[in-house]
Amino acid sequence: MIRTMHVAGLLVLGALAGFTNPAAAAECKATVDSNDAMQFTVKSITVPKSCKSFTVTLRHTGKLPATAMGHNFVLGKTADANGIASDGMKAGAAANYVKAGDARVIAASKIIGGGQSTTVTIPVAKLKAGESYTYICSFPGHSSIMRGTLVVK
Repeated sequence: MIRTMHVAGLLVLGALAGFTNPAAAAECKATVDSNDAMQFTVKSITVPKSCKSFTVTLRHTGKLPATAMGHNFVLGKTADANGIASDGMKAGAAANYVKAGDARVIAASKIIGGGQSTTVTIPVAKLKAGESYTYICSFPGHSSIMRGTLVVK
């Protein structure tokens, strides 16, 4: 009887240990919705520096097609955001409005339309704590409104 209680007690303690330390497993993902009103629903993302990679799922909750109201997720340093957007417009739709080989772009998704979603993986090793990062939609005319900040902590 005592041995059974001891084993049961150890099982309970082991189960509780998994619940008492939620910080042990960092959340290395986020979801950002976009819509037909040219908005990202998430204006700021915090990336735990303990993550090796960070995945962003971009969902387009609107109804308009990618050709009319396409959205993407493009990450770079804040100082580079406007240049990334400008060069992206010149790159065109076939390039998802991201200049090929642009070293300023840390991560970028494809363009999606209403009802679609896509993911982009950010290599956290390319990010530095204390640096200012901005994510934008580089579809023509969207980047001035569709932007948010990304912070590494």
